[in-house]
Amino acid sequence: MASTSALAHSPERRRLLAGLACAGVLSACGGMLSACGGPRPLSVHGINLSGRDFAKDFHLLDPQGRERSLADFRGKLAMVFFGFTQCPDVCPTALTRAVQIRKLLGSDAERLQVIFITVDPERDTPKVLQAYTEAFDPSFLGLYGDPERTAQTAKAFRVVYAKVPTGASYTIDHSALSYVFDASGAIRLALRHEQSAQDCVHDLRQIL
Repeated sequence: MASTSALAHSPERRRLLAGLACAGVLSACGGMLSACGGPRPLSVHGINLSGRDFAKDFHLLDPQGRERSLADFRGKLAMVFFGFTQCPDVCPTALTRAVQIRKLLGSDAERLQVIFITVDPERDTPKVLQAYTEAFDPSFLGLYGDPERTAQTAKAFRVVYAKVPTGASYTIDHSALSYVFDASGAIRLALRHEQSAQDCVHDLRQIL
């Protein structure tokens, strides 16, 4: 695991990145769904993204080299998180919460597909990516692209990430929202990093 500075992954930095991501998400429609029409607002602990015009799709590879897109997960909720396998705290926390969410969903757990998109394709090889996601839950799916495709996908999702040198290596600062798509493939929610698993399940059940 790459070393990291206290600044790179401090709570203050994480809150800043999450705030920047939220600001970018909300700016699309002036922060209120009612201002731009669309589906009925949800009563959620996270960010209601119903009707927003971004994060429409991705075209990335799974560890077996197959191209995957949102269309592959129609009929399920897709929860998408961007991170990297050598992340010391944000990513394992998010994926551990995803495990808890599936447990709390009970019989509805199979209706949720957790997708982890790496922002570090240089180090996150298919083998590394698969081992990482399956260590949390065998159903979790890791996806990757080349650096250009990764940057394009992150931009489409308004995800912020940047390399931070750490001696002879580097870590990566990145935003920490989990995006949720409904069974038709439309973006509906962004779950905040600080939300509890219980609050996430409350949000997810409104669109199951």
